Parts: sequence; C-alpha cells; structure tokens
Amino acid sequence: MKNWRKVLISPSSTIFDAISAIDNNAMRIALVVDNEEKLLGTVTDGDIRRGILKGIPLTHTVDKIMNSTPFVVDVEANVEVIVEVMKSKQIFHVPIVDAQGKVLGLEVLDELLRQEEHDNWVVLMAGGLGARLRPLTDSCPKPLLTVGDKPLLETIIDNFKKNGFRRFYLAVNYKSEQIENYFGDGTHFGVEIVYLREDTRRGTAGALGLLPNKPDKPIIVMNGDLLTKVDFNNLLKFHLDQKAVGTMCVREYSFQIPYGIVKLNGQQIVAIDEKPIQEFFVNAGIYVLSPEVLEMINRSYLDMTSLFETIINNQLTTAVFPVREYWLDIGHLDDYNKANMEFFEVFK
Repeated sequence: MKNWRKVLISPSSTIFDAISAIDNNAMRIALVVDNEEKLLGTVTDGDIRRGILKGIPLTHTVDKIMNSTPFVVDVEANVEVIVEVMKSKQIFHVPIVDAQGKVLGLEVLDELLRQEEHDNWVVLMAGGLGARLRPLTDSCPKPLLTVGDKPLLETIIDNFKKNGFRRFYLAVNYKSEQIENYFGDGTHFGVEIVYLREDTRRGTAGALGLLPNKPDKPIIVMNGDLLTKVDFNNLLKFHLDQKAVGTMCVREYSFQIPYGIVKLNGQQIVAIDEKPIQEFFVNAGIYVLSPEVLEMINRSYLDMTSLFETIINNQLTTAVFPVREYWLDIGHLDDYNKANMEFFEVFK
C-alpha cells in the first residue's frame, strides 16, 4: 500500500494514538516499530476492542494490547502466495519485512482483491414514530429527516453500500409511503430494497417475522436512527470468527454519581467513595443474527433484548462487538442538532 509509513507508531504510543493512526488512514491496523523501524508488533481494530472489553484504559501504551508475534512476509514473497495465505488465515494486512525484521511495506488484502460484495441481508428498522423529535416528525418520518445534506436513512444505506452490502429490507410503519416514494426499489441508489410493512407496532425484533423467507447467511439488523462509522465488514467477520448466532454491538457508557457512596459493614463505615464514576456497556442498536435465530421469532411483538434473552436461555453462543467508532443515536432534538453540526466533519 502507499503511505504505509503513516501507520507506524512507537511502543510508547498510547492506545488512543493507535486508534488515531488506524482511523486517520482507514487501514484498520497500526504497526509498532522501534527507532530503526523494526517491527515489534501490530495493533488492529480487534485488538483495541478486546482491550476495551478487558477494561484497559485508552491512555495505556500499546504494548498492553498489541500482537507481538504477527504474521509477516518477506519482501521477495510472491503476491499470489500472499493473497492465498491471507485468505486462508483470514487476515487483511500483512507487514513486509526484511531479514532483520525492518518494515519495508504493508500488503492490504482489499487492495490486492476487488472488494467482495456481500449477499448478506441488511434489515433497517425504520418504522418508529419519532415522538421525541416532534414537531420535526409531525410531517416527516424520522429516517427521512435531513442530516447534513441528505436524509439520515440514505447515509445509513450509503455506509453499508461502501462496505459491499447491496440487499436491504426496510421495516416501515409511520408515514411509510414517504420512505417508499423516496427510495423506491433502490435502483436509483445502486441497491436492492424490499419493504417489510408493519400493520401494527412489532418492536425492535418483531418485524423480522415479516421476512418473506429464511436467509442462508447471517443478517445485519440496525435501528434506522443511528449515525455511525462502524465498519460493517469487521462486524460481520467478528460474528463469524466468534461462531456466534447473535452478536450485539455495545457502547461504553459512564455516569458520575453526584454523592459520596458510603460502604458499610453492619453499622460501621468501612469506606467512602466520593462521587464515583460507574461504567457499563450498553446496547448500541446494531446486531448480527444467524439464520437459526429467526425461528425463535414466534410472536408479532418482540424487542431485540427479549430475543437475545431467548438465545441465551437456549444456551446458544452470543458475542459483543464494542463500537469505538463514531456513533450517535438521534433520539432527541439535541441529538439531531449535534448530528447536523458534526456530519460534514465525520462523513465528508
């Protein structure tokens, strides 16, 4: 790849520095090198997410999360061989090094192959009333509200399209005719769109029961009011790697308790924690579901959290995918205004 030096970072770099290097160059990898540019390790998007789940602060140095024994290739390696190895090992980046371990380049699978298009379905939940965004939604469904220079739902579809997804199901209800008139069958947008028309409110998972047939590959389900830069290729690959039947994207959420927390042992004070910060992972409204999960949707109204509880109760494998990219739930007027202020900086 060109400009591969932009992904080089030092071992004293923080995890936050690695995130910046990865995001700024859209390569999904950073190479940790010493002063002589000898490879010490690699940091990928997955390494960062696993670190987040372990509670490792972003201010820690990259050695806490880096892969210190990455797969590398010699500078003389044949390109066809590199491609086959990358495909067999399911890796997207391979550092090129000399006999001394000095980095001489970086091979990127996406650049060696034409971007693969996915047959996986994408289901977008676009039937909400948008009550918290009134009066904006009195005459316009929330997915068609303009954010930046286009409707929110168009930006969502564009992002999936850039990741190779072309087949969409839109679950619609409130003012559905406006959405259908705008997008049609998707031909104008270079995609295929089919509508799931909800005659009654069905919850965040119930609309999946309207799918005309069972898919043969995992599907991605996403709320139609999210503005995000999540890499959906990464998400789908993560789901498959984890051998999960249901993957939920999660976000870190923290809040500070405005009081001192008093810890007791009987009547005795043993500690006082002054205004502690509580941290949680919360549902981010993006999911990957394997085909067998759809058989669990046996009632018209069903929330996604209830569906995941059913998966768990059936002792099937679930996974969480931490979202560290830009993410904004446009649920209130303040969120909508924020989305418009940030749109061109994030998406242009």
